Amino acid sequence: MKVVLQRCKEAKVTVQGETVGSIGQGLTLLVGITHEDTEKEAAYLAEKIAGLRIFEDEEGKMNLSVTDIGGAILSVSQFTLYGDCRKGKRPSFIAAARPEQAEPLYNRFNEMLREKGLVVETGQFGANMDVALTNWGPVTIVLNSPTA
Repeated sequence: MKVVLQRCKEAKVTVQGETVGSIGQGLTLLVGITHEDTEKEAAYLAEKIAGLRIFEDEEGKMNLSVTDIGGAILSVSQFTLYGDCRKGKRPSFIAAARPEQAEPLYNRFNEMLREKGLVVETGQFGANMDVALTNWGPVTIVLNSPTA
Protein backbone atom coordinates (compact mmCIF):
# COMPACT_ATOMS: atom_id res chain seq x y z
CA MET A 1 0.00 0.00 0.00
CA LYS A 2 0.98 3.58 -0.60
CA VAL A 3 -0.43 6.63 1.12
CA VAL A 4 0.24 10.23 0.26
CA LEU A 5 -0.50 12.02 3.52
CA GLN A 6 -1.06 15.76 3.71
CA ARG A 7 -1.50 17.71 6.93
CA CYS A 8 -4.47 20.00 6.35
CA LYS A 9 -6.44 22.80 7.94
CA GLU A 10 -9.52 21.62 6.07
CA ALA A 11 -10.36 19.28 3.22
CA LYS A 12 -13.32 18.04 1.24
CA VAL A 13 -14.12 15.72 -1.63
CA THR A 14 -16.96 16.25 -4.07
CA VAL A 15 -18.54 13.98 -6.65
CA GLN A 16 -20.57 15.64 -9.42
CA GLY A 17 -20.73 18.85 -7.38
CA GLU A 18 -21.96 17.16 -4.19
CA THR A 19 -19.74 17.05 -1.09
CA VAL A 20 -19.37 13.42 0.01
CA GLY A 21 -16.75 13.93 2.72
CA SER A 22 -15.24 16.89 4.57
CA ILE A 23 -13.07 17.56 7.62
CA GLY A 24 -11.52 20.42 9.54
CA GLN A 25 -7.92 20.11 10.70
CA GLY A 26 -6.29 16.73 10.32
CA LEU A 27 -4.95 14.59 7.51
CA THR A 28 -5.90 14.06 3.90
CA LEU A 29 -4.90 10.59 2.70
CA LEU A 30 -4.61 9.47 -0.91
CA VAL A 31 -4.63 5.67 -0.66
CA GLY A 32 -3.29 3.27 -3.30
CA ILE A 33 -3.55 -0.51 -3.11
CA THR A 34 -1.59 -3.07 -5.11
CA HIS A 35 -2.18 -6.81 -5.75
CA GLU A 36 -0.13 -8.18 -2.85
CA ASP A 37 -1.69 -5.97 -0.17
CA THR A 38 -3.54 -7.59 2.72
CA GLU A 39 -4.93 -6.54 6.09
CA LYS A 40 -1.37 -6.74 7.41
CA GLU A 41 -0.29 -3.79 5.24
CA ALA A 42 -3.48 -1.88 6.06
CA ALA A 43 -2.93 -2.40 9.81
CA TYR A 44 0.69 -1.26 9.57
CA LEU A 45 -0.28 1.98 7.82
CA ALA A 46 -3.29 2.65 10.07
CA GLU A 47 -1.03 2.35 13.12
CA LYS A 48 1.66 4.53 11.53
CA ILE A 49 -0.81 7.25 10.48
CA ALA A 50 -2.66 7.40 13.82
CA GLY A 51 0.62 7.92 15.69
CA LEU A 52 2.66 9.93 13.19
CA ARG A 53 3.91 13.04 14.98
CA ILE A 54 3.65 15.79 12.36
CA PHE A 55 1.63 18.43 14.23
CA GLU A 56 3.43 21.11 16.19
CA ASP A 57 3.41 21.32 19.98
CA GLU A 58 3.59 24.54 22.05
CA GLU A 59 7.29 24.85 21.23
CA GLY A 60 6.75 24.58 17.48
CA LYS A 61 8.20 21.07 17.21
CA MET A 62 6.48 18.30 15.25
CA ASN A 63 5.62 16.31 18.33
CA LEU A 64 1.87 15.63 18.13
CA SER A 65 -0.18 13.12 16.15
CA VAL A 66 -3.58 13.57 14.53
CA THR A 67 -4.94 11.62 17.51
CA ASP A 68 -3.26 14.01 19.97
CA ILE A 69 -4.81 17.10 18.37
CA GLY A 70 -8.28 15.58 17.99
CA GLY A 71 -8.01 15.90 14.22
CA ALA A 72 -9.90 13.97 11.57
CA ILE A 73 -9.00 12.09 8.42
CA LEU A 74 -10.25 12.46 4.86
CA SER A 75 -9.36 9.21 3.09
CA VAL A 76 -9.54 9.10 -0.71
CA SER A 77 -8.88 5.97 -2.77
CA GLN A 78 -6.41 6.61 -5.59
CA PHE A 79 -5.31 3.75 -7.83
CA THR A 80 -3.15 6.16 -9.85
CA LEU A 81 -0.53 6.05 -7.05
CA TYR A 82 0.53 2.80 -8.70
CA GLY A 83 0.92 4.38 -12.13
CA ASP A 84 4.17 3.36 -13.82
CA CYS A 85 5.56 6.03 -16.17
CA ARG A 86 8.95 4.50 -16.91
CA LYS A 87 8.03 3.54 -20.48
CA GLY A 88 6.26 5.70 -22.99
CA LYS A 89 4.10 8.71 -22.29
CA ARG A 90 1.01 7.01 -20.88
CA PRO A 91 1.05 5.54 -17.36
CA SER A 92 0.48 1.83 -16.90
CA PHE A 93 -1.75 0.96 -13.96
CA ILE A 94 -1.13 -2.79 -14.02
CA ALA A 95 0.33 -2.66 -10.48
CA ALA A 96 -2.91 -1.25 -9.02
CA ALA A 97 -5.23 -3.80 -7.48
CA ARG A 98 -8.52 -4.49 -9.27
CA PRO A 99 -11.54 -2.78 -7.68
CA GLU A 100 -13.00 -6.06 -6.38
CA GLN A 101 -9.81 -6.56 -4.34
CA ALA A 102 -8.97 -2.93 -3.53
CA GLU A 103 -12.36 -1.67 -2.33
CA PRO A 104 -12.82 -4.13 0.56
CA LEU A 105 -9.25 -3.54 1.74
CA TYR A 106 -9.65 0.24 1.44
CA ASN A 107 -12.85 0.03 3.51
CA ARG A 108 -11.11 -2.15 6.11
CA PHE A 109 -8.19 0.31 6.30
CA ASN A 110 -10.63 3.14 7.05
CA GLU A 111 -12.34 1.01 9.68
CA MET A 112 -8.97 0.34 11.33
CA LEU A 113 -8.42 4.09 11.60
CA ARG A 114 -11.88 4.49 13.15
CA GLU A 115 -11.07 1.72 15.64
CA LYS A 116 -8.20 3.95 16.81
CA GLY A 117 -10.76 6.62 17.74
CA LEU A 118 -10.32 8.78 14.64
CA VAL A 119 -13.14 10.43 12.71
CA VAL A 120 -12.74 9.26 9.11
CA GLU A 121 -14.55 10.77 6.15
CA THR A 122 -14.09 9.28 2.69
CA GLY A 123 -14.51 9.94 -0.95
CA GLN A 124 -16.50 7.60 -3.18
CA PHE A 125 -14.53 4.57 -4.33
CA GLY A 126 -14.10 4.45 -8.11
CA ALA A 127 -15.76 7.82 -8.72
CA ASN A 128 -14.31 10.82 -10.49
CA MET A 129 -13.66 13.01 -7.44
CA ASP A 130 -12.58 16.58 -6.84
CA VAL A 131 -10.38 16.87 -3.75
CA ALA A 132 -9.81 20.31 -2.21
CA LEU A 133 -7.64 21.00 0.80
CA THR A 134 -5.64 23.63 2.55
CA ASN A 135 -2.28 21.93 3.02
CA TRP A 136 -0.99 23.07 6.40
CA GLY A 137 2.72 23.81 6.38
CA PRO A 138 2.81 22.52 3.70
CA VAL A 139 3.44 19.04 5.02
CA THR A 140 3.22 16.13 2.56
CA ILE A 141 4.64 12.68 3.28
CA VAL A 142 4.60 9.47 1.24
CA LEU A 143 4.14 6.32 3.32
CA ASN A 144 4.64 2.79 2.06
CA SER A 145 3.76 -0.47 3.74
CA PRO A 146 6.81 -2.71 4.31
CA THR A 147 5.97 -4.78 1.21
CA ALA A 148 5.34 -1.83 -1.13
